[in-house]
Amino acid sequence: MEEILKFVKSCPCYFIATCEGDQPRVRPFGTFHEFEGKLYVQTGHVKPVALQIAANPKVEISAFDGQGKWCRITAVLVEDPRIEAKKAMLDAYPELRAMYNENDGNTAVYYLTQVKASICSFVAPAKTFEF
Repeated sequence: MEEILKFVKSCPCYFIATCEGDQPRVRPFGTFHEFEGKLYVQTGHVKPVALQIAANPKVEISAFDGQGKWCRITAVLVEDPRIEAKKAMLDAYPELRAMYNENDGNTAVYYLTQVKASICSFVAPAKTFEF
């Protein structure tokens, strides 16, 4: 888990793919945080991505480091409604506090479960992880 966390956090952004009916949806994200031994992402309940996750929590994440390596993650997201989880995420990304607050009813944090991940490059074998 630590290697995946370090890799994704080293990237300028990463992309989460969800489904809306039969249409894939992909968008950039910037929040990737470890809390209580789990990897977390964050968004707002008012965004379409939150509705898509509620309907189908299976996601794929892709991150590229700009140096020829990328990470692919398949996971199931589980919302964590606790204030402590939201606060931990917002404390790790204080720039988000201009838009989010752990008590606002909009902030949504999700932890990754059933994770299958790989770090790949064109010149080396993929490293795979499951947790």
